[in-house]
Amino acid sequence: MEINDLKIFQMVATLGSVSKTAAELSYVQSNVTARIKLLEKELGTPLFYRNKRGMTLNTEGKRLLEYSREIIAKFEEMQKYFHRASEPSGVLEVGMVETINALPRLLSSYCSQYPHVDLSLKAGVTEHLLQKVLDLALDGAFVSGPINHPLIEQEQVFQEELVLVTKNSSFTASDITGKALLLYKKGCGYRERLETWMKVEGLIPKKVMEFGTFETIIGGVAAGIGITILPKSAVHHLVESGTVHIHRIPEPYHEVTTVFIRRKDSFVTNTMQAFLDEIRLQKAKA
Repeated sequence: MEINDLKIFQMVATLGSVSKTAAELSYVQSNVTARIKLLEKELGTPLFYRNKRGMTLNTEGKRLLEYSREIIAKFEEMQKYFHRASEPSGVLEVGMVETINALPRLLSSYCSQYPHVDLSLKAGVTEHLLQKVLDLALDGAFVSGPINHPLIEQEQVFQEELVLVTKNSSFTASDITGKALLLYKKGCGYRERLETWMKVEGLIPKKVMEFGTFETIIGGVAAGIGITILPKSAVHHLVESGTVHIHRIPEPYHEVTTVFIRRKDSFVTNTMQAFLDEIRLQKAKA
């Protein structure tokens, strides 16, 4: 079994098609088919359900996909260790929740110091980003913390105040029952804080509407469709312009801690170490 066979297998599993995989990897289709069949022969089991629409992983294929991710990640980690240069370089894939207002300064400083690093940013909710880090699909992520997981190492970056955001200046907690809640999808740390508070207070929202971006949520609030919960810093400029209004949330629900997470067992490259050093530097300056 060759490491490249596992990479081909992963691509077929992702795209669900031998032809698409061949095109993506610039291989002939027969070569991709042969490598998959050889892999199945070596393992002594089929890995896919085959049909006219493509290929879908079976139970054994799903198990191999988990193993292959870890094997390839370790292989690439080994390559990085023996070929890394003293100067941070290469690709650094980092996740972030969309409303962290203080990150641009940190990221700008890092990129200006290390121009040979290709910093790739992926937005998402905390739960989704955590899983990406666990799957080694991201090198690390800025999420709402704290995170309690045996495989995760975390570093506190900063704290922010959460506020309710509404169109009107007047507001009481009971208004939650008469307004739609405009929230990120399940897995968002801000949403979890709000839902916990509401449960304690016995408040049942009229309606929950889920959105994927900050712009759609805040646009809905400004249009009077409903209310939301966000970090105060994320809407500061909109409050000053009178577009929206904010309202305090009682303790202990009004603070959110942003942490940077990464897998404990992943190798710390020079590129990652420089990133961690920049996080600590910016935290000290705050």
